Amino acid sequence: MGESAAARGSGIQRELPVAIHSQISNRFRTRIASGEWPANYRLKSEPELASELGVSRGTLRRAMTTLIEEGLLKQVRGRGTFVTSTTIEPAIAQKLSTLTEDFAKQGIETTTEVIEATLIDPPRPIAALLDVARGGSVLKLVRRRSAAEGPVALLYNYVRADLAPGIVDVDFSKASLFGTLEGQFGLKIASARRTFSARAAEGSVAEYLDLPTGSPVQYLEQVTYLSDDRPIEYSDVWIHSGRLRVTSLLSRR
Repeated sequence: MGESAAARGSGIQRELPVAIHSQISNRFRTRIASGEWPANYRLKSEPELASELGVSRGTLRRAMTTLIEEGLLKQVRGRGTFVTSTTIEPAIAQKLSTLTEDFAKQGIETTTEVIEATLIDPPRPIAALLDVARGGSVLKLVRRRSAAEGPVALLYNYVRADLAPGIVDVDFSKASLFGTLEGQFGLKIASARRTFSARAAEGSVAEYLDLPTGSPVQYLEQVTYLSDDRPIEYSDVWIHSGRLRVTSLLSRR
């Protein structure tokens, strides 16, 4: 059967070895991650979307079911299908930002609990990453971020105290770390190196994220650099996979 005019205009490519429902779910995923479809956005009705895309309602429904299972969409009886507000998606590839900044941009209310904020002589691996000499001092900052649904992330930050004297006195239950470094201490943060992996929640990670021991979590470690290439901060972050999804927006050109 020939391709419909709507399908030709929709960008659906039937000649690709990618299922049509997967093409649709990928397109919707991109619209959500880019902010084109923000939290609580209501999608058009299934008949309207199917007509626009030139596909059957069954194909469309299969694509939407995938996104509902991923937590990106939710269906409300009698009202329609909405972009969920419980899955938070900070874009990580285009712009260096903190979780606090990502939450604020999306209008998501969070609370921050400071578990520890002390000056320490850093362990040797962290001292090496931050280029801190033996006997040097760094701020060890441990925080838990929570949204309405519960804890979403546990953060361990290590910050060079020689570049931010007095930082231990900042109330980080209210202040952003990057905002403080830039605003209060006049430091210019330029870049960072992030590494992601999957981990099992153990010990304090499971406890603070309210997860059963062994539950999967997203883990990232990051080294942040100033404009003169000096390292300023190292962090370990554990993310509750069911409440916060990390999305990278990439462009070939």
